[in-house]
Amino acid sequence: MSTFDPDALECLAAIIEEGGFERAAQRLSITQSAVSQRLRALEAQVGTVLIVRSRPLKPTAAGQLMLKHAKMMRLLRADLEKDLKELAPSSTGHGRDEERISVAINADSIATWALPALDGLAQGGLPIEIITDDQEFTHEWLREGQVLGCVTSLGQTLRGCKMEELGTMDYVAVARADYAAEHCPKGLNAHNFYQQPFVAFNRKDHLQHSFVEQAFGLSRVMLKQLFVPSSEGQVRAVLAGWGVSVVPELRVRELIERGELVNLAPRHRLGVALHWHCWNLSSDVLDALSSALRRAAAQSLRSPGKDAD
Repeated sequence: MSTFDPDALECLAAIIEEGGFERAAQRLSITQSAVSQRLRALEAQVGTVLIVRSRPLKPTAAGQLMLKHAKMMRLLRADLEKDLKELAPSSTGHGRDEERISVAINADSIATWALPALDGLAQGGLPIEIITDDQEFTHEWLREGQVLGCVTSLGQTLRGCKMEELGTMDYVAVARADYAAEHCPKGLNAHNFYQQPFVAFNRKDHLQHSFVEQAFGLSRVMLKQLFVPSSEGQVRAVLAGWGVSVVPELRVRELIERGELVNLAPRHRLGVALHWHCWNLSSDVLDALSSALRRAAAQSLRSPGKDAD
């Protein structure tokens, strides 16, 4: 079995993660010429092209496999660092700054329950990189080998991975109190939803449509939408009176209790089941990540199969 140069593997990963040779060189503190040489050497060893020199750069199928291999090597080194620290607590380790342990987590989870779950690991020195996307798309990062785990709404186990249910995140439709009093004093219903501007995360965000369709028994609704690609930004936009938004109940619970926001459809909530997918590998670091997310989800999300109150 061939042994690949770890520096060349990290070079490949840096080019893909940073989106180009120049930024990869900056991250690795080497010249662009050295980046190109390492990549060419790796491609020669593998026997095929690993990166399509396009705009933007894209890994080939072989490149994706090699990227996953590079991240597995990072995980093994992170496991070794952890074991060494336990055996020799005074050891500072020899991990490289560019070696990141990457996970993909949907923006609403980051804004509510997931980030505190990782406090201990980050404070313990684990070089975590969190990539954010819509919960319906985070698994694509895992499928492409760019992360070692993801929080997603996908309930089907990916090839080479293991999956566990985390719980259900409940979404509610809210608006600022004075906006609600003026535009929908009797709440949101099947007769007035189309008049309201909905603040969505981005064009991939289907939660606004799903909430309206399920709440009012409709199909293929058309909404007036504004886009704010931030969970915190969506709430700030609603507080500024932009319109209505379907957001995590966890995120706005206190604002509703204080009367700053109004739940426009208190009899309806949209439940999104979340799952944790990760590589099916034996790894202390991976187990620690899984355990941390599992514990935090159990404290904050509705248990799988439990009905909303």
